[in-house]
Amino acid sequence: MTILCVRFQLPPASEADLPHLLGMLEEFTPVVQALPPDGALADLRGAERYFRRDAVELASVIRVRSLALHGVDCVIGAGPGPMLARMALRDAAPGVTRTVPDEPDAIAEFLADQPVAALPGVGTATARTLGDYGLDTLGRVAAAPLSTLQRLIGAKAGRELREKANGVDRGRVVPNAVSRSLAAERPFGRDELDPERHRRALLSAAEEIGARLRALEKVCRTLTLTVRYADRSATTRSRTLTEPTAHSPALTRAAYGMYEALGLQRARVRAIALRAEGLDPADQASHQLTFDPVDEKVRRIEEIADQARAKFGPRAVMPGGLGGRAA
Repeated sequence: MTILCVRFQLPPASEADLPHLLGMLEEFTPVVQALPPDGALADLRGAERYFRRDAVELASVIRVRSLALHGVDCVIGAGPGPMLARMALRDAAPGVTRTVPDEPDAIAEFLADQPVAALPGVGTATARTLGDYGLDTLGRVAAAPLSTLQRLIGAKAGRELREKANGVDRGRVVPNAVSRSLAAERPFGRDELDPERHRRALLSAAEEIGARLRALEKVCRTLTLTVRYADRSATTRSRTLTEPTAHSPALTRAAYGMYEALGLQRARVRAIALRAEGLDPADQASHQLTFDPVDEKVRRIEEIADQARAKFGPRAVMPGGLGGRAA
């Protein structure tokens, strides 16, 4: 067990604390991969030798430091690879590190009864397709003929799914920089069922991210949506934008598109977060010119609105959909 998957139990609207918590992890190992909005993977192979402690012991130290230095508890899963560590995290509880031993029989036993949707990278549509044919657990997927899986979900996807269901974890921890992203979260005062309030939260978050990007003279290439539910579970979706942008209407359209694609039905939503990733200098980004005078007018108005916000405060100018109502 050399890989930890850590989910920090950050309070709502405290995602900005994640870089500090990642810095704490980097005191143990430089191989840390951020999993916004509240998690990280850490490869402890070198740390185990250096500190002369195994991953489970180091996980206990990490939990204590997180509480002592930042006042944030965490849930930790440990396994021989990133995939198994992330799956172990699903069964973890605060104060206890859920582990998957690095033994073939133990891995097979752990995976056998796991639902297909528990596998990282398997979406709702794929899980539904497999479930329609009785392949609703990873044990059944592992026992299914490769040709059957490839016929159902495609050649490459079928091969990769069967490997993962048999415990083959080819992933690795890739260090990244959470600072190359900006996030805005909108928690609800109570579990929110109203899709219109969900959309207003998305509009508010997209407007904030757009304004912050323009203030930093940055553009983003990818937008990520995270929807947190009343049962503490979450759904995350990412979309690569047509062109790098800091234009609030473009960010809002992308956010609406991802939200609508989720097809939420009476979902009790606790919070909605947007993250702009792949930040680049605005002066190095290209913008496809159009002959639409409305688009140019909107961009000029956006410039003036930014100037007004800089002078009179962030709520001096807001979209009509947010006027007079908290978001």
